Amino acid sequence: MDKEHLRREAEALRRLYEDLKHALATVIVGQREPLHYLSLSLFARGHALLIGPPGVAKTLMVSTLAQAMGLSFHRIQFTPDLMPADILGTEILQIDPETGQRHFRFTPGPIFAHVILADEINRASPKTQSALLEAMQERSVSIAGETHTLPEPFFVLATQNPIEQEGTYPLPEAQLDRFMFAIFVGYPSREEEMEIVRRTTALWEPKVEPMLSAERILHLQRIVRQMPVAENVIRYAVDLVRSTRPQENKDPFIRENVSWGVGPRAAQFLLLAAKAHALLSGKYAPDVEDVQYVAIPVLQHRMVLSYQAEAEGISPQKIIRYLVEQKIPVV
Repeated sequence: MDKEHLRREAEALRRLYEDLKHALATVIVGQREPLHYLSLSLFARGHALLIGPPGVAKTLMVSTLAQAMGLSFHRIQFTPDLMPADILGTEILQIDPETGQRHFRFTPGPIFAHVILADEINRASPKTQSALLEAMQERSVSIAGETHTLPEPFFVLATQNPIEQEGTYPLPEAQLDRFMFAIFVGYPSREEEMEIVRRTTALWEPKVEPMLSAERILHLQRIVRQMPVAENVIRYAVDLVRSTRPQENKDPFIRENVSWGVGPRAAQFLLLAAKAHALLSGKYAPDVEDVQYVAIPVLQHRMVLSYQAEAEGISPQKIIRYLVEQKIPVV
């Protein structure tokens, strides 16, 4: 892609994003940073995990964004009795009324949509959680030996309540690693909460008009991937990822507080997210600052901390900020 074409596409995407933010603000009060990360995941072709207490508009954010994007949307409420077939679909035995022959017909489950809201994903059993693994990575599902392709674009946007842990099943590291972002959604400010109460206790019907289409989003995803990246930015992203691994980092703070660092998929997501952030900011190429901006939501859910770190209240966010601020030697 030549520079002039990229400049025009970047400017068009930036204007589109400004219009999108304005449209979302008519429905969602505040939560600008979570909405920004959600938009990055859509344009960078990634999945996102939203973590926050009840009532902070996690579900509303996902459904409103799907409306604005002009995409099909299905919400799946994860419960302990939910089975994989309830998500993926199943084969039903049918009898041909003319010939009397029996045959199986596949009935698609709710996962066959552009945007899937996996609500309270940690309430389902590990068996049901694992039903999403192939869909998230391969964008397809396999039923009875047949592979069924999911619609493109395809996104899994999951929610999780960090407060109530009784009767929940923590997501395994292999599944967490498939989420591009872990986005923490906090409580609104006092002014924002007053506006929320004002809107929701009156005749208020939240709705946005579609601004995009599936074809347009696929085109924008290709633009993000075609964006050039300087060698020093790639080197920084890889070194930042490698510095989270205590086996490769001599820094005592990392060795004492991290049991397992992040894997190579983290570096891929760092660069893709940095590209999308740069484009939405009106840049024509990402720089180190763009990588640093997305480092916490991309890396924080992939680390396994030591018992010492958990006992001393050291969070993944603190470790990532430490690595961003330090010149960590990687061998």
